[in-house]
Amino acid sequence: MRSHSEPSPPPGCPAHDTAPRTPLYTQEFARDPQAHYTYLRQFGPVAPVELAPGVDASLVTDYAAALHVLQSPDTFVRDSRRWRALNEGQVPLDSPVLPMMAYRPGPLFEDGARHLRLRQAVTDSLGKLDTHQLTRMVERTASYLISQFSGRGTVDLIGDYARLVPLLVFNDLFGCPGDLGDRVAFGISGIFDGTDAQRANEVLTEALLELVALKRAQPGDDILTHLLQHPAGLSDEEMLPQLIQLIGGGFEPMSNLIGNALRVLLAQGGQGDGPNDGVVLVEDAINDVLWNSCPIANYATHFPLYDVDLSGSRLNAGDPVLISFAAANADPSLSAGRGTVSRRAHLAWGAGPHACPAKDPAMIIAVQAIEKLLNELPDIEISVDPDALAYRPGPFHRALGALPARFTPVRSVPARTGTTQDAVRTPGGGHPAAAAPATAQKGKFWSGFLAWWKG
Repeated sequence: MRSHSEPSPPPGCPAHDTAPRTPLYTQEFARDPQAHYTYLRQFGPVAPVELAPGVDASLVTDYAAALHVLQSPDTFVRDSRRWRALNEGQVPLDSPVLPMMAYRPGPLFEDGARHLRLRQAVTDSLGKLDTHQLTRMVERTASYLISQFSGRGTVDLIGDYARLVPLLVFNDLFGCPGDLGDRVAFGISGIFDGTDAQRANEVLTEALLELVALKRAQPGDDILTHLLQHPAGLSDEEMLPQLIQLIGGGFEPMSNLIGNALRVLLAQGGQGDGPNDGVVLVEDAINDVLWNSCPIANYATHFPLYDVDLSGSRLNAGDPVLISFAAANADPSLSAGRGTVSRRAHLAWGAGPHACPAKDPAMIIAVQAIEKLLNELPDIEISVDPDALAYRPGPFHRALGALPARFTPVRSVPARTGTTQDAVRTPGGGHPAAAAPATAQKGKFWSGFLAWWKG
């Protein structure tokens, strides 16, 4: 990265288009993204970036400009079939960012009437969620996961908790039977982990197609059945990308939201500037993350329908324009008046016609998962220097690689109600005889949970 003091071309001039692009996929960027955003603001509201080797884009770092793009579907569309460089063969077909940017026939990449039809099916189906039922789902999921490590006294709160909560909750919401749920979990985690992504995508596709066929034959009280029975009349061909985007749009953001909020809470030891006698409430920690450590930092890819000037920056038709939710939230012009800005004015949920349709359920899941953990293990703390925690490199997310923690080991007997009974704390870091079930075999998260739940 160039020095912040190095001169840069003014936005809108020809040199702007040839300025060195800032890579967003390096470990250097992951270590200190805000320093990079500060540098990128020298280009004006839009800056030249590289999302992966050979994949160029423009990044909107200004709050007002970001809102304009998000709320102007007549000028900026989401249909990536308009991606000029991809159509001209300039983008490597094995690029790691293509799964997040290439067109899929679902609401994320559609515009106009088709987008409205597909999105309405999602919002109406989510609207049928009973909040009390969702809370119980999260509580029993959290209880199960905690029971897997509570006797050890140590845990990686990312790999053993934050990344598993959404997987199990989504399987619950979709009414997955054991084997199908295991395959869905394997597929979606494999895609985001980048380990044999092609195989993971094949497994996920096959499992979801089988699940759709099962729910058509045996409807239930679940999100998938509600989608299938929606008046929009989604076909199987439409259901597959709908489900992939619904799961994918929830898994990574939810994992990062839970993990980043736990870091905020545990790094401060439960103390901070929040209300209630200095104790940082879970909702305050989540709000801090949504403002300052967006789970999805840079995304919402748009394509100008024609050459356009955005606050002095020239954007060419068909070139990808991404919104930096993280940079926009930290916009100095916005921060100057932060005291008069609504706590909900952040852009972490997006805005405009493609704003996140599931922010209310997402908040319930995050709050319940975090509260359950802190209630079950009240003395849990980060076991390394919080400043030494590393974030996973990547252009789109703000995600911890690991969050090692320690606590007083607990022997517990999991109850079928989803609560933990007869908890016995063992001081001094001892390891009591295991009373909780053995950790589910890798790749068998869902069937392991179902076996535990059935006693």
